[in-house]
Amino acid sequence: MPAPAEALRVELPGPWGAALYDCRTTHVRTGAVRHSFSHRTYLWLVDLDRLPVLPAVLRPLARFRPADHGDGRRPPRQDIEDFLAGHGIDLAGGQVLMLAHARSFGHVFNPLTVYWCHAADGTPLCTVAEVHNTYGGRHRYLLRPDRQGRASAGKEFYVSPFFPVDGEYLMRVPEPGALLDLTIHLRRGGERVFTATLRGTRRPAGPLGLLRAAVRHPLSTLAVSLHIRYQGVRLLLRGLPVHPRPAQDGPAADGPAQDGPPPGGAGPGRAGPRNHQPACPAADLPVPAGPGPAAPRPSTSDVKEEAPPS
Repeated sequence: MPAPAEALRVELPGPWGAALYDCRTTHVRTGAVRHSFSHRTYLWLVDLDRLPVLPAVLRPLARFRPADHGDGRRPPRQDIEDFLAGHGIDLAGGQVLMLAHARSFGHVFNPLTVYWCHAADGTPLCTVAEVHNTYGGRHRYLLRPDRQGRASAGKEFYVSPFFPVDGEYLMRVPEPGALLDLTIHLRRGGERVFTATLRGTRRPAGPLGLLRAAVRHPLSTLAVSLHIRYQGVRLLLRGLPVHPRPAQDGPAADGPAQDGPPPGGAGPGRAGPRNHQPACPAADLPVPAGPGPAAPRPSTSDVKEEAPPS
């Protein structure tokens, strides 16, 4: 009996079989209180079957621990397989690429983790957007993007105290190559009230690339947590009203997986006690941002607008 064919894989560059993206994130809030900022950070793109194991001297800069990703109770690959199986999706050994921060100097916080999931023949199956808030909650959106990487999802998870849990996310999450180019809009009442973009350029993940990124963005994951709080405090001081946090979105929340969405849409995920942080006003949407003073406020035309998903 012939052996099963090996799954087709995207081969990531560099000695560790992973990529680093030097990123710029931009947040623009519109409405009664206008607020925007833009900062730089760096992210990893890794194959869940081949997570990088760095030399001992470099491990303080980057570690990939099961406890830091997914539900934190099992390896990320097994976790994402079980999550998809609950939605009737069988990876059958196909590749999963994850975009996320690694643990650095003992700290990690991933406001947004994206998983691109493939069948064994390399065909894209779905995308999973995993959101963490600063209260220790976690929620996954199962997306079935179109060919342009566009999908939509009803907002089902409390992220910012300045937006209630309603509205719809319009996402553009194409799988990254040489460039990373993600956009998330929040639409409420037929209007786009918030936009976050993440743009980046890929470099092979290796010792020199990691050292350069760590020097340019020191304590990057800690900076993400602190900057989210800093921007939240600024909005609070400007008098933006606060929406109470639903009780079920606390650190101990853990809901079952539900049926997956139809093509082009998204379905609810699961929340769990991940990366618990002290409660504090947060920025509007958790796309990674680095430290530093607020950037000049761009107009909405400064943010690339995409057509709504079909």
